[in-house]
Order: sequence, then C-alpha cells, then structure tokens
Amino acid sequence: MEHKHDENSAANTSKEAIVKKMDNTTKPHSDDDGHNHDEISEENSSGWKSHWDLLLALLILIVLLVLEYGFKIEIPKIPSLVINSIAYILAGRKVLDLAFRKSKRGDFFNEFVLMSVATIGAFVIGEYEEGVAVMVFYQIGEWFQDAAVNNAKRSIKALLDVRPDEVTVIRNNSPLVADPSIIELGETIQIKPGEKVALDGELLSETASFNTAALTGESKPDTKYKGETILAGMINLNTVAEVKVKALFKDSKLSKILEMVQDATARKSQTQLFISRFAKIYTPIVFFLAVAVCFVPYFFMDDYNFQTWFYRSLVFLVISCPCALVVSIPLGYFGGIGLASRNGILFKGGNFLDVMTKVNVIVMDKTGTMTKGVFKVQQVVPDNIEEKELVKLTAALEKNSTHPIAKAVTEYAGDSSNDVKVENVEEISGHGLKGTINGKEMLAGNVKLLKKFNISFPAEIEKIVDTIVVVAINNQYAGYITMGDEIKEDAVQAVKDMHSLNIKTVMLSGDKQSVVDKVAKQVGIDDAYGDLLPEAKVEKVQQLKNEGKHIAFVGDGVNDAPVVALADAGIAMGGLGSDATIETADVVIQNDQPSKIVSAIKIGKITRSIVWQNIILAMVVKVIVLILGAGGVATLWEAVIADVGVALLAILNAVRIQKMKV
Repeated sequence: MEHKHDENSAANTSKEAIVKKMDNTTKPHSDDDGHNHDEISEENSSGWKSHWDLLLALLILIVLLVLEYGFKIEIPKIPSLVINSIAYILAGRKVLDLAFRKSKRGDFFNEFVLMSVATIGAFVIGEYEEGVAVMVFYQIGEWFQDAAVNNAKRSIKALLDVRPDEVTVIRNNSPLVADPSIIELGETIQIKPGEKVALDGELLSETASFNTAALTGESKPDTKYKGETILAGMINLNTVAEVKVKALFKDSKLSKILEMVQDATARKSQTQLFISRFAKIYTPIVFFLAVAVCFVPYFFMDDYNFQTWFYRSLVFLVISCPCALVVSIPLGYFGGIGLASRNGILFKGGNFLDVMTKVNVIVMDKTGTMTKGVFKVQQVVPDNIEEKELVKLTAALEKNSTHPIAKAVTEYAGDSSNDVKVENVEEISGHGLKGTINGKEMLAGNVKLLKKFNISFPAEIEKIVDTIVVVAINNQYAGYITMGDEIKEDAVQAVKDMHSLNIKTVMLSGDKQSVVDKVAKQVGIDDAYGDLLPEAKVEKVQQLKNEGKHIAFVGDGVNDAPVVALADAGIAMGGLGSDATIETADVVIQNDQPSKIVSAIKIGKITRSIVWQNIILAMVVKVIVLILGAGGVATLWEAVIADVGVALLAILNAVRIQKMKV
C-alpha cells in the first residue's frame, strides 16, 4: 500500500478528510451513481426527528389497523385508499425515487425496484394496509441497519480522537499554542499532564510516563527516558514533558495508522465480493421466479385465479430482498477491523481477516519479532587497537544505520564518536556497513561481511554463540563487539498458542545459525534457519508456498519488506518496525507483542464465523418463506416480518463482534 505525501498531504490526513473518505468507503452497498442506503438514512440521522415521515406513516397504519381489527370499523374504499396512499408516500417516497432513478439507467433488478413493485402491486389488488406495512417495516429495518453501520463506523473513527487539534510549541523561549500541522522538524513541543502528544519526537525531559493505549491497545503506563522516542497519540500522565519533533504531523506513525484504517474499510473481503456478485445474479432470478409464480399456474390449474397467484408473487418479491446479506456482511467486517484496532492490531482490509483464517504456517524474523531487539553491548575484544578507539570508530560508522545492533553500539559509545568524520557510507544488505573514516576504509558487520571482502579473522569468532559486530580497518581484522538481546515475555506462550491452532512455526534470520538455534529452542520454534540474506528469506518463503502452505510472515526490519510482500499475510511489528515493512504489511501489530499474532488469527476466525452464520441464517429463512409464499401459506405480513426480522438478527449478530474479547 502506498502513501503519497505531497504538499497537500497535511490536508489529506486531516480529521475531516479522513472522516469524508471513510464515509465514502464504508457505504454498505452502493451503485455506480453513489445511490445507497445512506441516501435513505443519512449518517448521524438515526434520531426520530429525521424520520418524522416514517413515524407518521407508522402512526397512520396503527390507527387504521386498530379501527379495522380492534373496533371492527370498516373504512370505505376511497377514503381508505387516500389515507393509505398518504402513509405509503410518507414511508416510501425515497425508495420509490431510487427505484425510478435506477430503472431509468436500466437497473431493474435491485431491492428498491423489488419493494416498489411488490407494494404497488398490493395496492392494485386492494391490499392497502399490507402494501403500507411492507414499506413501513422495510424502512424500519433500513433505519436499524443504518444505525448499526454508523455505529460500526463511529467505533473505527474513534481512533481520530487520539490526534489533538492543537499543540504547545516553544518559540523564542515562550510557549505558543499552534496547529500541529504547522510545526516543523527540530522544534520543541511541550506536553502537560493529561495531554495527548501531537507529533512524533525525542524526549528532552529526563523522564516521563505515558499511556500508550491509542497505539498499542495496552493502557499500562510506559515510562520513557531522555532520548527515547515518543509517538503521537500517547497521553502524558504526570509531569510536564518536552519533546523535540522528529516527524511532521502528516508523517507521524499515528497519521499513517489513520490512513491505513481509512483504506482498510475500502478493501472488500472475498466473501463480500462473492455476496455482491451473488446478489446481482440472485435478484433477477427471484424476480423472474416471482413472475413465474404468478403466470405459470395458469397453464396447469383449471381454477386459476390471477389475484391469488399475483398476491403470492408479491410475497415472493418481498422476501427475496437480499438486504440482510448485503448489509450485515460488510458490517461484520467493520466489526472485525474495529475489534482488532482496539486490541492494538491493524488490519489493512476486510480481505486480510479472511486470509488470516487460512494461515497454517507462521514464518517469523528473530530480532525485534521474537526478541526485544534492544541490544546491549556485552564485551569489546580489540585486536591491535585500543578498546576505546575500536568502540569510537565502530559507533561513528554505525550511526548511519537504524538496525537495533547499530543503535546499541552508538549508545554504548556515547558522545565519543561525535567528532569522527565518516564518508562514503554504504549499507551492504544482510552483511553490515562499509565507509571511510579519517581516510581509512572501515567495515563493521557480521562474519559474512569480512568473508565477502576476503579479510582473514580468528577461526574461534565463528564459534561465538552471541550476536557480534566484527570490525576491519584497511582490510585488516580489528576486533569484535558482542551483543545481548532478550526474548519477549510473551514469545514462548505465543508459539504454544500457534501450535495449539495446528500452525507450524518457522524462524528465518540473518543472524548466526548458533544464535538462531538458541532462540528457537528457548521459544519452541519448529524450524529455524540462520545466516540468511534477504533474498534467501524470499527463497525459503517461496519454497513453503510451492508446497501449498498458507503463510503469514512476521518481521520488522527493512530487509523483511520483500518477504512480507510475498507472504499470503504480511505482518509487521509496528512499534520497532521500519516504515517500509509497515507500509508493505497487510497486518500491523502496534505493540510488538508476538501474542497478538494469535489474536489476529482468532479475530479473523471470529469474523468469518459470524459472517457465515448470517449468510446461512438469511438464506435458510428466505428459502423457507419463499416456499411458503409460493404455496399460499405466507402472507405479505409474514414476508415483511421475516425479511426485517432476519436482517435485524444478522445485524445484531454482526455487532456482537465489536464486544468480543480475544
């Protein structure tokens, strides 16, 4: 997925723009002219005031039925026709208008035309109250459907509230309240206790505590220290904090998350696409079956009565409306996306909820995925160079990399490397860094890097289990630095949960095989492969795909992006992950917890289960009432109650997703 940032990007990522785009992309079912259910019930119009016409029609219908069946008062035909016509127009004018407009374009087979034909037909044969009742209850069903869809939209749009509309910036040593979109890189912003951070940056204060629930789904306070990264959307909990801005408002991690959410609602699942195609075939079929119900008996029955069979065909039309399917299914996927976002997981489309249900192999990176990726220097072993000098020169070169190992070296060196001039830096993927320092060519990376440049080194280095950075200066081995990394707290349980779902686990890493084997054994990974370059990771994943496996790949580094794109489901660790991997991924785990991989699979399965429950419920009820209607057992009353009832049951079932726990 691409995110294009131009001079208009700030406007494109504003709350208003995102709301507008989400409105356009979450229409349950619209035609090519943009006519849809939202035209019948606009968003935020679920209150009674905006439905006065429907409520008035319902009141008229109730009064007529009470007079006729309660007090046994028979209203003359002409007054009854006039009163019922008024109620009918009040309840159905928008449906009739849409049916007319669609018919002008040659689109005759849709629910609006079906409802119009059925209800006008009821008036033709003198069943006025039934015609009004069909339209009234149909519109009540639409009202509930729109309210449910809008609620799903609002649950997703609630994410927008985590971006503040204003920020306090320090200019000329004075605090100034400003719009976050005009703050520039390098400026200092101030966040008071209880305020939300508006922009990504680096903490200037010695320490501060933040609530990160908006980004990770976890409300546990997270203490940050000077120099650590602070992200937009976090809430400052105690003391006034100052942050140096490192990303523009439009480029913050939170802004990108919001863009991904808005795009997610536009990506339809295979089930949604299937139902859309099915509805286009299903609707004309039932329309012609209704015509057949009306006229075919004429050729086989001696006592054929047109009005009887015409009435049955109207029942057939009413119950055939595919509304429950077409509305409840996208609503189910909205619910799945919303449930995931509340758990710190971002699905970039309903289609990926389906994909996760099929995954039977999870391939994962090691560093930053199963381990914390927060390395600490354990030991420095120089060779013909002073220890401090080795650390200083290595740190000067590693400053040009974002890899966690490079960060560990630069932190260990402190300010000692600030005055070292580095030129011609080149990152050799899967190997390390090459550059020129004080006129000397320097290499820093893994053993493969030195082998690539035919530089000899002590044989015992390859036997070291820990992660190491090997250094060479002017084609001469200069020593190594060992690193330590920690396994994430939930990694072991996450792998156990994957196995309980009959999912095979595979680890691919560019780190040494001995290190990879050690981590894999500790967490219980089935197969582990180390010493892999990015292209070798791609080959391993392609090999698994060729075996017919459905693969999810989990990674966080730039070199993981090709494999993430190749996998059936690419999952990025969004906290420590690179922008390239996050943008390539189909699913983003915002708090870097491996256990969320299992949660993502469970959410996909929950969503798919409820969607298919709705499909089966709707089809079974419709088939039963269609048969009863054709046989003369069901009336228009039963037809409309069954249609509205199954739609409401499907909607309530879909809404259930948003309240579930995983």
